[in-house]
Amino acid sequence: MASKLIIALALGLLAGAATAYVTLNVTDPSTPQATQTAGRPAIGGPFSLTDTAGQRRTEKDFAGKPMLVFFGFTNCPDVCPSGLQTLTVALNELGEKANQISTLFITLDPERDTAAALGQYVKSFHPNIQGLTGTPDEIQAAIKAYRVYAVKVPDEKDPTRYNIDHSSFFYLMNANGAYTKHFPHSTDANALAKAIAAAL
Repeated sequence: MASKLIIALALGLLAGAATAYVTLNVTDPSTPQATQTAGRPAIGGPFSLTDTAGQRRTEKDFAGKPMLVFFGFTNCPDVCPSGLQTLTVALNELGEKANQISTLFITLDPERDTAAALGQYVKSFHPNIQGLTGTPDEIQAAIKAYRVYAVKVPDEKDPTRYNIDHSSFFYLMNANGAYTKHFPHSTDANALAKAIAAAL
């Protein structure tokens, strides 16, 4: 009986060791499996939207040079104008180099942000910032592609009014449209300018 118990324990230890070896082997960053699953976050992708001139634009229209993508809406009380002001300072600091990157402001509020309204809004910040709007479904597709958090918040005092609670990041994409890095809207304009310059 004792010998059977010893054999059972030995087999159990061997099985555990084999399991541990397999587990460690799969999660070892030097193995091919780990290399295949590692990579950049799945941020960005195809979109089909409308610019402030009423023209259809897709990600292919901006291929060949880096993009800086920022989501927001024209009725945003503070975060969006603050972020766009930071972007404006960064673009001014870049000078002529600012023409080497596409800067996109994609609305989170297609119901109110028509092409005309968006055009007036972005024009007040920097001429290089391009506004993009679309149908609710098109905007939702872009939101999903860039992993943006955005939720409509009704005004309790006035049911005809609402705000949008949303994440606020600058997404820096390379010339192939692939995600490079992101920055909070509150990032330093000088740091943002240097990051953009490094990507050119």
